[in-house]
Formats: sequence, structure tokens, C-alpha cells
Amino acid sequence: MSTPGQPPHRSGFVAFVGRPNTGKSTLTNALVGQKVAITSSRPQTTRHTIRGIVHRPHAQLVLVDTPGLHRPRTLLGQRLNDLVKDTYSEVDVIGLCIPADEKIGPGDRWILEQLRVVAPSTRVIGVVTKIDKLSKARLMEQLLAVSALLGPENDVVPVSAVKGQQVEVLVDVLSKAVPEGPMLYPADEHTDENDTHMMAELIREAALEGLGDELPHSLAVVIEEITPRDGRDDFLDVHGVLYVERPSQKSIVIGKGGERLKDVGTRSRAGIEALLGTRVFLNLHVKVAKDWQRDPKQMGRLGF
Repeated sequence: MSTPGQPPHRSGFVAFVGRPNTGKSTLTNALVGQKVAITSSRPQTTRHTIRGIVHRPHAQLVLVDTPGLHRPRTLLGQRLNDLVKDTYSEVDVIGLCIPADEKIGPGDRWILEQLRVVAPSTRVIGVVTKIDKLSKARLMEQLLAVSALLGPENDVVPVSAVKGQQVEVLVDVLSKAVPEGPMLYPADEHTDENDTHMMAELIREAALEGLGDELPHSLAVVIEEITPRDGRDDFLDVHGVLYVERPSQKSIVIGKGGERLKDVGTRSRAGIEALLGTRVFLNLHVKVAKDWQRDPKQMGRLGF
């Protein structure tokens, strides 16, 4: 709800995509206003993670991270491409990052083609990065080329994240592209990476309490999703999964009639609410990842 005389508050999700080394990470830090934790380059198999949250008086932009679109050469590459489809179709706007000092190439065109396939209704904005590296005349040529690539209906914004040039212009363009709505995260949050890790540890601690040496090294916790409750700006839904190696361990964690898992949720929720400073509904599930400690691929998926 906006104050009379002021523009309505807007909030939404933004994903940056582009070839490697197009300045996406530097741009993220510039938008947030401080360095935020960089997500590992290791393939992600859970839902998208939040890299940074941009706060402005009348807008909040949640920058999400994905493995990125690339030409698949392996089955893993194909799976990673499949993984990003939901994310790109669910965000409100996609920023296609293209460096000012590099000609548009086949990789840029391929990424745009894939975006139009997997997220045909998601708005795409051209972000020409690293504009401090070339002359104004050459920059104009690149802007015209990117505009021709995207089409006249798509905005193109030139920025230099390193020099801070045009950063606020980009924030303004992105803010107008997301829907009207309340803040999705508290005003003092800039990234959820550390909080997510701490939440997982609180859940793991609660699950291991009283079990002795039965499970300590066989239990991993992954926070799969954190979403604001519909119609509420003071309530978050947190979905977590506890991974064990064998069905017998799953039975131990769940307990008779699910009582133990319920107790884990009750005790860890108190710590999570204190950490986040908001009410939380904690939804926990237990899954078996057979012998995950001996499987490098599974260890990677579980964040190790």
C-alpha cells in the first residue's frame, strides 16, 4: 500500500543471465550496495538461491541465482539447462548481460533463443556491462546492436558496475518491470546465504539431539525454499529436507507416528524465527540419499 502522493511500492524477482565473465557478479554487488556471498559454481540441484536483495524506498528487487544456460555437451549439462527453466519462467524480469567491449556472438544469440523458449512470457531487458572500457562512439554502436538483437520493445541499459555509472538507472528500469507489492524480505537483509546455512544447522542440531553417535555424519539438511506467505509481509514459509543414507535412519529421524520430526521442527523453528526476526512455518521432510557420503555427485548436491 502506498502513501498518498508517493508511487506504489514494487517488489519482484530478477535473474541475470549471460556468457561467463559478462560482469553479472560485479553487477549484483553494485546493485545490492555491498559485496554479497558468491554462490558456488558447483551445479545446484535445489531450487534457486538468493544472491542479493536490492532495497530502495519504493522497490525491492530479489536477485536470484541459477546455474545458467549454456550449450549442453553432456547429460549433466542438459540437466542443468532443464533445471533453470522453472526459474526463468517464474521470475518477473531477466537481465541479459552483454559486455560493451565484446561483439555480440553466437553464445549471446543462443542464450536469447533459449530464454524465448523456456520463458516466452518473461520480460527481458538488455544490460550492456563494462561501459567504462570503451569510447562513447563504440558504446553507441554496441547499444544499437543489442537493441537490434532484442527488438525495439525491449529496454537496453548501459552500466559500469565498477564505476557505478547508470546503476540507479538500471534499478529504476528493473523496478518498473516488477509488479506492485510489499517488501518480500526485511529491510536489513542483503543476501540469504548465511541465514540459509544457519537455518540448516539449527535443524540439523535439533535432529541430532539425543541420538548420540547414531547419525551425526549421515545427516545433511538442505533448505529448499523460502517464500513469503501470500498476503502476509510478516510470515515466511520455509521448506527443508533432511537427508539420510538408509531407510532405517529415516525411520529414526521421523520417529513413531512422526513425533520426532515434529519435535525437531518445533525446537528448530524457535531458533530460525529469532534468526530471521519474523514468524515462520517450517515444513520438513526426510529423504534417503543412499550412501551419499561416498558419492561425490550426491555430496555436491547436498552442499559438501
